[in-house]
Amino acid sequence: MTPVLSAFFGPQHPLRRRSWHTLANCLLLGAAVWCAGRAQAQSPAPPTPTAAQAVAIFAGGCFWCVEADFDKLPGVISTTSGYTGGKTANPSYEEVSRHTTGHAEAVKIVFDPAKLSYRQLVDHFWHTIDPTTKDRQFCDYGTPYRTAIFALDSAQLAQAQASKAALDKVKPFKEPIVTQILLASEFYPAEDYHQDYYKKNAVRYAFYRSSCGRDARLSKLWGDLAAK
Repeated sequence: MTPVLSAFFGPQHPLRRRSWHTLANCLLLGAAVWCAGRAQAQSPAPPTPTAAQAVAIFAGGCFWCVEADFDKLPGVISTTSGYTGGKTANPSYEEVSRHTTGHAEAVKIVFDPAKLSYRQLVDHFWHTIDPTTKDRQFCDYGTPYRTAIFALDSAQLAQAQASKAALDKVKPFKEPIVTQILLASEFYPAEDYHQDYYKKNAVRYAFYRSSCGRDARLSKLWGDLAAK
């Protein structure tokens, strides 16, 4: 991430690497430049689901945005940002950002299956991402920003594959869907400053999301189906 964007997102920001497009927007808006250190924060333990609850894991680029897109759904109990799909145990954000761990930014969702089914979650997930780009989401580039559905068991795997097959028949764009669907591996919660970032840093989050072009691209891909 450039010093300008690092400064804008403040001392708690984990030096997220952004595109030159985002940098240009930031410069045009006159973001101030300053140097600040970032205190390390311990990764929180994700909520443990009860017997009446279920879990889903999705990777949709920036995990701040995935949290925001799913927290609003009735039946979602909690969301936890983290890392999964790679080879490094207990990775830090800095390690994942170096693109050497194999992990993707992902979100673990605890939900009430009596109010919201796994298939409904998957169907909603498609409308929150650009499934046509590999190792990228909007202004974020590299394998940590790939899209993926990490199924927790064979039943989830089958439902995710069925959802993709149905989408292939009706998708409103010509490009192929490249989002991975695979069985989940270990999920590692991200550092505390990442959790609920869109709530704790609402102005900075809104600026990032707008500058990154996420909602504009979703609208172009999905039209009225795009997640709001």
